[in-house]
Amino acid sequence: MIDTDQAEPRGALTIRTVAMPADTNPSGDIFGGWVMSQMDIAGGIAASERARGRTVTVAVEAMTFIAPVKVGDILCVYTEVQRVGTTSVTIALEAWVRRGRIGDRVKVTSGHFVYVALGEDGRKRPIDPA
Repeated sequence: MIDTDQAEPRGALTIRTVAMPADTNPSGDIFGGWVMSQMDIAGGIAASERARGRTVTVAVEAMTFIAPVKVGDILCVYTEVQRVGTTSVTIALEAWVRRGRIGDRVKVTSGHFVYVALGEDGRKRPIDPA
């Protein structure tokens, strides 16, 4: 369920970037794929920190687009480790924007991404449970 009345982001601020004109769709909003890629970058950072090494994205379990991102918005992606398995880690993500770089903060997207830890040989490796 989407919490549309949520006043504050959940998790740690992991990345911030400015939405640029080159990332727009024909309607003038930012492509959802660009937002998703920013979320994947942030999720990968959080997953690699938790796994203490290389991780790769294996699934997007859920993703909800709540509001459009506009050119000039500052996109902030927040991450939180939701679950740690034997070789995988699930990261909960929220994307929020500051409208026009200084305006109100608005939640625009949320999702759950799954990453798998890899060893030097490129194969799955266990994640320390602690």
